[in-house]
Amino acid sequence: MTPRTPSGRRTPAHAAAADRSRTFPPLPARTGARGLFAASWWGSAWLDALETTALDSARLARGRTYARDGHVDTINVTPGRVIATVRGSRPRPYSAEIRLRTLSDQEWDTLLDAIAAEPAQLAALLAKKLPSALADSDVRLLPGPGDLVPRCSCPDHGRPCKHAAALCFQVARLLDADPFVLLLMRGRGERELLDQLSRRNAALTARESRAYTRRDTAPPSRSPGGPVSEAAGEWDAVAPATAPQDAAAQPEATGPGVLARAVLADRPRPPLPPPVPLPAQAGRPPVLPDGDGLPFDPETLTFLAADAADRAHACLAAAAPAHPGGARPARRSPFPDLPPWEDAVRLAATAHPTAGLTSATRALYRDLAAATGRAPADVARSVAAWRQGGPEGLTLLDTTWNPPAGDFDRARSALLAADLPALRPRHNHLTDPERGIQLRFGHDNRWYPYEAEPGTDDWWPTGPADPDPVGALTTLLAR
Repeated sequence: MTPRTPSGRRTPAHAAAADRSRTFPPLPARTGARGLFAASWWGSAWLDALETTALDSARLARGRTYARDGHVDTINVTPGRVIATVRGSRPRPYSAEIRLRTLSDQEWDTLLDAIAAEPAQLAALLAKKLPSALADSDVRLLPGPGDLVPRCSCPDHGRPCKHAAALCFQVARLLDADPFVLLLMRGRGERELLDQLSRRNAALTARESRAYTRRDTAPPSRSPGGPVSEAAGEWDAVAPATAPQDAAAQPEATGPGVLARAVLADRPRPPLPPPVPLPAQAGRPPVLPDGDGLPFDPETLTFLAADAADRAHACLAAAAPAHPGGARPARRSPFPDLPPWEDAVRLAATAHPTAGLTSATRALYRDLAAATGRAPADVARSVAAWRQGGPEGLTLLDTTWNPPAGDFDRARSALLAADLPALRPRHNHLTDPERGIQLRFGHDNRWYPYEAEPGTDDWWPTGPADPDPVGALTTLLAR
């Protein structure tokens, strides 16, 4: 749970932790680009540190090609570490990372004091440029030979392999755009650094103001050889900043301040921009790489991410107005909260939407049965019921109810009029046990077809639900 203050805001510690992690979307491919990969001198210095210790120039060349062609996916930067997935020749990408030593607290104090003492250096950083004087200071910011430690989940043991080299080349592009990425790799985030520099600048300004006051304010005159006047004694007792000055030099008194919220209370606000158009379908998450010792299965996590995207897309589609400019209707979520068992069945039905039993579905049903204490056949039956009618289909699998007079009673007459077999009613079921066919009437006024081996009571959902009993039974008999 996110730590928050009583006012509901995040705690400073949590804000600092969030500031020390930045995620960058995949950089676009550089089609047709040749020559220097980095545009800035500090980006080039980053690549120099990589190239001077590389053991194989061919791997560097392939890594450059991978980076140029956009094989590097989302990049995450944290203190001392840069990680990304890199797509190679195999279907699953590899996990590549670059490690770099972080600065100690003493080194940070030295670096921040140097920036605070030279406003031009801070101005350059804010303009997304790395001052050369700062890079050449006593604290080394840019990596040197051997400072970059590459790692990768691929079987290639080169230092670096082409995947880690591709990540290094893309990081150089990030550094071109924002040198604060380098400072984050060295241990501290941009917001954190700016706050610390602001406090240092305030302290430095206060010290300079006190020194200026002591230097430029003279004490009251004393008569040569005479005793110190009472006024002079009072002067010696007060701080220099409160010494009396010439009345002409005194600034005019200012009125009381005004709260910002009072000034902005009646300020007109522009209307909100129109919502972004909903895409035709949900996007697909990136394929995660295989790895040893992971606390999760990459394929399972990829599937859960895709399921979350599909559900979010369906919710947005349900909440969208019927036409541009129309009001949003009040609708319930298309995905209400489900108990764990029902949600597990939903996920299993979504993971393998086809009805056929394969080795993958059998393994899934066995795992789900072991986790829930049920038999694999019960899991398979429940998945079939969910595919047939969602939550209502799963409810009808194990629950009967007594429908009121109306559609259920008229169904038998409609079946006889269509020259279909007569079915015996019981609760919400219409059954012919000799043929092994059954229709179940749902709370949603739809008919759910079931079948079993003749003379047995092992009923399985078969085919889609239908609001017309004649259509449901005709489809069932045609199987």
